Amino acid sequence: MNEFSPGIDVLLSQKQKWLSGKRVGLVSHSAAVDSRGCLSADRLHKEANLTCLMGPEHGFFGKAGAGEFLNDAKHPSWNIPIFSLYGETRKPTRKMLTKVDTIIFDIQDIGARPYTFVSTLRYVLEAAAENDKEVIIADRPIPLPTITDGPVTEAGFSSFVAMVPTPMSYGMTPGETALWLKKNLNLKLNLKIAEMQSYFRSSERGDDWSPFIPPSPAIISWESATCFPVTVFCEGLTAIDCGRKTCLPFQLIGAKWIKGMEVAGFLSQLKLSGVKFIPHRYNSCPCGKKQIIIDGIWISVTDRNIFKPILTAVSIINCLQELYGKNRVWDKKTTRIDWFDKLFGTDTVRIALLDGDNPLAIANRWQTGLGTFNKSRRNCLIYNS
Repeated sequence: MNEFSPGIDVLLSQKQKWLSGKRVGLVSHSAAVDSRGCLSADRLHKEANLTCLMGPEHGFFGKAGAGEFLNDAKHPSWNIPIFSLYGETRKPTRKMLTKVDTIIFDIQDIGARPYTFVSTLRYVLEAAAENDKEVIIADRPIPLPTITDGPVTEAGFSSFVAMVPTPMSYGMTPGETALWLKKNLNLKLNLKIAEMQSYFRSSERGDDWSPFIPPSPAIISWESATCFPVTVFCEGLTAIDCGRKTCLPFQLIGAKWIKGMEVAGFLSQLKLSGVKFIPHRYNSCPCGKKQIIIDGIWISVTDRNIFKPILTAVSIINCLQELYGKNRVWDKKTTRIDWFDKLFGTDTVRIALLDGDNPLAIANRWQTGLGTFNKSRRNCLIYNS
């Protein structure tokens, strides 16, 4: 059996003719490496006519913080521009693409709509269609390739964390997502997918997979990437910590007023699929001058093939409301209600939670939209289970 190869290896070993005579612009970052751990950009600089680089949120070098704007720059060694797609513009401009025939998109994404790389993908595809440029997706795995969950973005709630009309967890690799976007946005462009070799819809990392390099400062592991869609709501409900500054970012939930044993017991009784909850007391600011010890839980995903991350998120919020009251969860000066709605792509989840609705009832309301999405998704899947 052949060993796994990411799309960049397949592109440069089997599809070199796609790059022959082409000026290449690369949308990528430091997490995009080949099977040996070599940076995709380094390989393309040596093996293709690389004329520019473009970086998503966190930048081409992957060092910027969440939401930090970046300016254009020049590569320190190659004398080519690095255009920021998270600065004055988030969509490649005609000027950026002047010396580009083919755009290669090689990003380690995580298959979660609020994680903004998929928004960048949409803008790249639209810019390519508008400027008659070819796009090649160098495909990569995601943590939850079989799972779709959560509400589909509603009209009026589109933003850079809800830029694509999908559920929050959409279960498609970047290549599959590009095919879906091309079809559902009616984009007229030449799109090619450098498919992964010897990949099946696996949520567990294979021994022969490329090294995992953090695609952003807080997604430090496959486990953090898996739990991101569960706990990203903490960006809106700032009374609750998600362990972003710890060694388990997005895998923790905590606060000074939480009792970990109590919360773990409540959630465990729900018997949510593919996940268990473990009491966990931790320092929420390990790099600070003063320790901030809080109580909470560790979210341990036991089976990614049946795990429902958004149902889990709603269940956690409901649990905290039941145990400690809605005021504890929602009433804080820094609570960002608008941002909470943007993350979910709707205000219906927040309204239902505040009305005291059962998490299963809340999830049932997004099943119609989810079913419609699943039908359209099915036609764009490349890899078998």
